[in-house]
Parts: sequence; structure tokens; C-alpha cells
Amino acid sequence: MRANRSHTGNRRSHHALKGTRLTTSKEGTVHPRHRVLLDGSQYRGRSVMDVGAKRQARAQKAQKQREREEGPAEKKTEEKVAEKSAKK
Repeated sequence: MRANRSHTGNRRSHHALKGTRLTTSKEGTVHPRHRVLLDGSQYRGRSVMDVGAKRQARAQKAQKQREREEGPAEKKTEEKVAEKSAKK
């Protein structure tokens, strides 16, 4: 069936671009909805971009992983000292 002008127009009526939805945070910053701001503000009552805490947690996780693979770092240094004293 041929699509006449009215059908074409009806279909294209939904193709219009809509403006971005903006919201205002408690601090007064205007931002797009459901997007995290990089200034360290809060989303749903918690700070989601706490870079310092994130970096610290990542370092602790890496340390635990190293200990699992190699054993605790303290034992390694004690073993090395014992080996050096045994060689002398």
C-alpha cells in the first residue's frame, strides 16, 4: 500500500528532537537527569565520586591480591633477613 502524505507526516511527527531534561541538585547545580557530576556532589543521598576513598579501596584490594599470590609481605622480609644471616 502506498504511504500518502498524511501517513508520512504522522510517522515523522515522532522524529522531533526533544530537549535534555535538567534537574537541580541540593547544592543548586543544574545537571542532566541520572548523570553523575564530577564535582563530588551527591546522588540519592550518597557521595558517588569520592575519588580519595575509591583510590584507597582500590589500593587495599590490590594489596590483598598481592598477599594472596605471594604471601604476606612481612614474612617475605623476615625470610630474606634469615637467609642473609645464614649466608654469613
